[in-house]
Amino acid sequence: MMRSLLVLAAAGFAAAETGIDAWLRYAPVSSPSSSQSLPSSIISLNATANGPVHIAAVELQKGLAGILDHNLSVIYPVSYQPGNTTSSILVGTVAEYANSFGGSPQIPRLVDDGYWLNATGSTVQILGHNERGALYGAFQYLSMLAQGNFSNVAFASNPDAPIRWVNQWDNLDGSIERGYGGPSIFFTNGTVVDDLDRVSAYGRLLASIGINGIIVNNVNANASLLSTENLEGLGRIADAFRPYGVQVGIALNFASPTANLVYGNLSTFDPINPDVITWWTNVTDALYERVPDMAGYLVKANSEGQPGPLTYNRTLAQGANLFANALQPHGGILMFRAFVYDSVNLNESVWKEDRANAAVDFFTGLDGKFAENAVVQIKYGPIDFQVREPASPLFAYLRNTSTAIELEVTQEYLGQQCHLVYLPPLWKTVLDFDMRANHTQSLVRDIVTGKRFNRPLGGAAAVVNVGTNDTWLGSHLSMSNLYGYGRLAWDFSSDPEAILQDWIRLTFGSNPTVVAAITNMSMSSWPAYENYSGNLGIQTLTDILYTHFGPNPQSQDNNPWGQWTRADHKTIGMDRTVSNGTGFSGQYPVEVAAMYENISTTPDDLLLWFHHVNYTQQLHSGETVIQHFYNAHYAGADTAQTFVTQWEGLQGKVDQQRYNETLFRLTYQAGHSIVWRDAITNFYHNLSGIADSQNRVGNHPWRVEAESMTLQGYEPYTVSPFEAASNVTAIVTSANATTGTAMTTLNFPNGTYNLAVNYYDLIGGKSQWTVSLNNHQIGSWVGDLEDRLGHAPSIYLDGHSAARITFHNVTVGKGDVLKIVGVADGIEPAPLDYISVLPAGVVD
Repeated sequence: MMRSLLVLAAAGFAAAETGIDAWLRYAPVSSPSSSQSLPSSIISLNATANGPVHIAAVELQKGLAGILDHNLSVIYPVSYQPGNTTSSILVGTVAEYANSFGGSPQIPRLVDDGYWLNATGSTVQILGHNERGALYGAFQYLSMLAQGNFSNVAFASNPDAPIRWVNQWDNLDGSIERGYGGPSIFFTNGTVVDDLDRVSAYGRLLASIGINGIIVNNVNANASLLSTENLEGLGRIADAFRPYGVQVGIALNFASPTANLVYGNLSTFDPINPDVITWWTNVTDALYERVPDMAGYLVKANSEGQPGPLTYNRTLAQGANLFANALQPHGGILMFRAFVYDSVNLNESVWKEDRANAAVDFFTGLDGKFAENAVVQIKYGPIDFQVREPASPLFAYLRNTSTAIELEVTQEYLGQQCHLVYLPPLWKTVLDFDMRANHTQSLVRDIVTGKRFNRPLGGAAAVVNVGTNDTWLGSHLSMSNLYGYGRLAWDFSSDPEAILQDWIRLTFGSNPTVVAAITNMSMSSWPAYENYSGNLGIQTLTDILYTHFGPNPQSQDNNPWGQWTRADHKTIGMDRTVSNGTGFSGQYPVEVAAMYENISTTPDDLLLWFHHVNYTQQLHSGETVIQHFYNAHYAGADTAQTFVTQWEGLQGKVDQQRYNETLFRLTYQAGHSIVWRDAITNFYHNLSGIADSQNRVGNHPWRVEAESMTLQGYEPYTVSPFEAASNVTAIVTSANATTGTAMTTLNFPNGTYNLAVNYYDLIGGKSQWTVSLNNHQIGSWVGDLEDRLGHAPSIYLDGHSAARITFHNVTVGKGDVLKIVGVADGIEPAPLDYISVLPAGVVD
């Protein structure tokens, strides 16, 4: 049936697309030249009613109809003889194949969830080690066809690790912590939603990328999840996921025995107390009675105010084993987060204190003391999903304990789905890092799969914030991160760019121009974001006290959260050396420790993570630290501007709805990257007193500050933090006015310009602005970004609410009068920062 043919012709877009189908659109592609090449039926060796093999057959039927306009019937014979049909697709388990044909196929060894795909003969064989594996094989086959790949292939594919989970941070009230894609698809008003169609659709997406487990609620868990009503609701969620092979688990509140009346209210949650042990055993038994294939539990304990075993002077292992032991008879897994640190008593003025030390410090002496079905879930870096961190040393420390790497599809610190940041290249820097345990190659990916230290469990978990938005994550392009996570979790050695290009072809089609543009944008997006946010290992310089979104570098310091920069007017960076600092570098195996201990062998991109240096410290590149800051922030913002023009080149090649929605976000990112650039460079210019050698910082010849205009109904406002406004000052409508007017006479040469207006868009109001030139209206806009973007909004004039709108190709004459009229609404006083009159090609 199959022939070697790679079809790259993209199908036209007949109608707008919402993004709800993600990479499972099954858009038409050109078919093989001979109709005889197409199968005549789908043979489903069905073992379980409405199970993954049945779903695989249904999915193949749907996929072939969409991709090739070829409608196939599905047959479920008691026995099947190959000669009965000249051409078919056969899908099922190896065991059912043997049962049907009286012998096992000659195929490579498969493990749980693995599959064999053979498309070399008249019958395509898709055989899984289990039913889930058969479904994965079917999705892989359809992925090839949907990309126009009709090549003859025969291969086995096994997952790198058994644990490939996602962690939802959904709350029972329907909100989602770090939720940028709408409300929860699982919960509302304290209970499970009635309509679970979106849950089934999510299960389909997860299965298509090999995800086999999901924690459906927030790690900051609510004990009322264990109520009788919610237990039944969890059962319904599990029923919706089960056909797709996605097992449901839940996050637990450690103190639930003292807060839950359903199973008896206790006065203690001490993990070695017999009553507490019995309490959790009863809860677990009740859950498995309703959800017999429950994946297990996720526990966050003694972190960020959450209760845990340390409350009773018990060890973290004793706390974890309480749950692991309750799960063990049922085959469940306990995922225990290593995100444990003191967020109250850390003192920046104590030179030796360091939040990065916490994971190893808290787990010291516990290696090998966790139950066999317990897995320690370790964030990729020792702080908290920053734009760049060294690999957590805990991966190398726990050699007799199963571990999993925790990643974050949710762009919590990385633009919150409002900035394009393709994350798999970031994740690969950690997965491919060699810990050199016992002077032997010890890649993080080999540690978390159990290969390096011969552990039975392991894998990956990723925080994902899908919501009710049709785009799932709030952004079409951010879905590449969910797809990329699944592909990496299956095969940690995969190439991020190859994964990305598969996703592009499946999501937007195979037009070479589309593939090239989105590849270029996405692969440059993480370096660009690192450049205009925080680089050299200083972490993402976002506001850690408020929204985690916009710039606020001083928020990192002078608080107990421990994400310090220790920056003053002469120096910057954390000294994490053993010789003079916090000792963090010494937590690594000796070869790695020696590299980070020595400033000359520390990579530039982690210099300020490990060393406290003068701003004039020279990098390996030859630049000084401060000049690198200036150059990188300007380079990153410049790159972000190109995303808009590259995407504009795809008009007509992407359906209009997704084109417009993506253009809006990329335009916003281009403007906000300048907010970032200016905030960070101004802050460190002010702090260090060292000039930018290229005279860019604080020098903006094409700008007119709003406070310098002639104002009526507007008044100057000093912005805090100071660097979140150009020249420290914005304007807001006066206390006794709802409408403000700002006017200025332009002193630029006659020509055609782009007119950019920087303003602030606060939640709690939808101000309106109109801009005109010589009383001729150029354009208008409304402050409604809180409805259109989904990021954590702000009620202040700051780096989160700062935004830019640009009007293109405006004819300007010297002496023209520009006027902006702002109409305040609610708490939003129509704030303005500045205008920029930009010649073509000038960024600002």
